[in-house]
Amino acid sequence: MRRCIAQGLVAATAMVVATGWAEDFRYQPDWDSIRSRYEVPAWFRDAKFGIFIHWGPYAVPAYMSEKYPPGIYDPNWNKGGMNAYAYHRKHYGDPSEFGYKDFIPMFKAERFDAAAWARLFKDAGARYVVPVAEHHDGFAMYHSHHTRWNVVDMGPKKDTLRLLADACRAEGLKFGASSHFALNRIYYRTDDPDWDTNDPQYADLYWKPVDKDSPPEPEFLDLWWRRTTEIIDQYEPDLLWFDYGLDKPGWEPVHKRILAYYYNKGLDWGKEVVFQDKNMRHESFPEDLIVLDIERGRMADINPRPWQTDTSVGKISWGYIENEDYKSSDYLVDELIDIVSKNGCLLLNIGPKADGTIPDEAQAILRDIGAWLRVNGEAVYGTRPWKIFGEGPTKVATGHHSEKENTDHVSADIRFTTRDDVLYAIALAWPKDGRFNIRSLARGNPHESRPVKAVEFISGRSPVRWKQTADGLALSVEGKPPCEAAYVFRIRF
Repeated sequence: MRRCIAQGLVAATAMVVATGWAEDFRYQPDWDSIRSRYEVPAWFRDAKFGIFIHWGPYAVPAYMSEKYPPGIYDPNWNKGGMNAYAYHRKHYGDPSEFGYKDFIPMFKAERFDAAAWARLFKDAGARYVVPVAEHHDGFAMYHSHHTRWNVVDMGPKKDTLRLLADACRAEGLKFGASSHFALNRIYYRTDDPDWDTNDPQYADLYWKPVDKDSPPEPEFLDLWWRRTTEIIDQYEPDLLWFDYGLDKPGWEPVHKRILAYYYNKGLDWGKEVVFQDKNMRHESFPEDLIVLDIERGRMADINPRPWQTDTSVGKISWGYIENEDYKSSDYLVDELIDIVSKNGCLLLNIGPKADGTIPDEAQAILRDIGAWLRVNGEAVYGTRPWKIFGEGPTKVATGHHSEKENTDHVSADIRFTTRDDVLYAIALAWPKDGRFNIRSLARGNPHESRPVKAVEFISGRSPVRWKQTADGLALSVEGKPPCEAAYVFRIRF
């Protein structure tokens, strides 16, 4: 049966190829075919900063995290000292009477203003926006024709993804979408026969009871394919992002086909598109054919290929919760700079409320980042890594889910970017005496043989006294820092 589904996907790809696409070249569902032509587009390499959005019915209880849905049915789900299993029974009752499905009518998005969101994202300095089209919970945040559990037929009763796509594109922002649906079939527990997760009439939301370690059924593979290609076909995303799930055994039949399908759609649309995946447990996609994404973590050094970190403004949750522990905007600016210096981009998540408003704390963070980028964006947008990413004593924890190990930077922590023969040296903290020493630019350094010609703050404020010595490029600045957060020196040779 699984072979039949795989053959069906091949046939579907062949049929699409045969139905009159204008351009002669078509990607085939084969790594070599894709490798022969695909390159990560310059727009993504230049963008550096995007906005991720986790929004769905899980914003209604606003408790624990976006993993509240499975937490209703699993006493072991804990986050930030919160337990959804106990909380749900106290506030809503047993899931035999009130399950996750019952939050959907309460998810109304009555104050959702797509244009206001898009303006905020542009003011934040973002260049692309990636809302979650469907999370593991199975509720489609778009107009789906393959499930009744979608925003047009239930809850908000409007196509929020379409509204946001149009608003973002009107602001000149690239627009993507993420799919987390692959884990839906094993997301909910079914321990109690009275729970709604065991009721066949809701299996199209929760899926049917299955062994957690079993490979996906052909029926689910087919549903995933139809829902995923529906997102692609209807919304023409510039970027397509996938969460955990495709790296599990049994998903191999879709890997080559979905990549070829999406890249061929990019040819149809006349757009250069980006496909992102985490490649967590084993390599689902060759990393030279996609953009690798690292969740809540970074890389230790410059990666030769473009990559991305996705993280959130909150330390606890991706979706909106009350009493979130928000990160500081200074910390997030430093994180952006460190990532860009290593050839990466930052996809920063926010979690809107159920009514469609963005929390004040998240808005303030985005506006702070935008204010910094308006002054210093020259050292970020369109740049490329230098010979080395930086210097300084603070070591960055690396890999998925490593950010909790990272600490604040000190003034000796410097990051480098470059563009048009200009080197940008970005100090991640300010010394009390206003003195910096960039050791990587000492006379006779192995990175740049030309002597330094000029040093200035990118902001044009606070004149810089400098001297290149055998110990480094010594910089001295009098007065107050020229801006908040990190401090950018423009260096010419």
